Amino acid sequence: MKTDYLIIVLGMGIVTYIPRWLPLFFLSNRQMPEWLVGWLDFIPVAILSALILPCLVTAGEPRQLELFRPELFVAIPTFIFALKTRSLAGTVITGMFLFRLVEMFL
Repeated sequence: MKTDYLIIVLGMGIVTYIPRWLPLFFLSNRQMPEWLVGWLDFIPVAILSALILPCLVTAGEPRQLELFRPELFVAIPTFIFALKTRSLAGTVITGMFLFRLVEMFL
């Protein structure tokens, strides 16, 4: 039984590693077009936005639109702070402080 778990974990590791390794292996010595590099720069922002936005504006089961959530009230000034300062630590601390402040009053 324990070897089954080991095989599953190793298999999951290989399946996770190969899709990350293949592009690095085949594209590391090639020059990609500038438009492609610019387009690829937007992928992390798009993924993060797609993950965060539903948590900020929906609630309940089934999900329903709810625009007056404390998370949204905190996210907007935190986002503005992040844009102005470009400080990850400052943004995290600001977000935590604002969330605690909103939590106390709402």
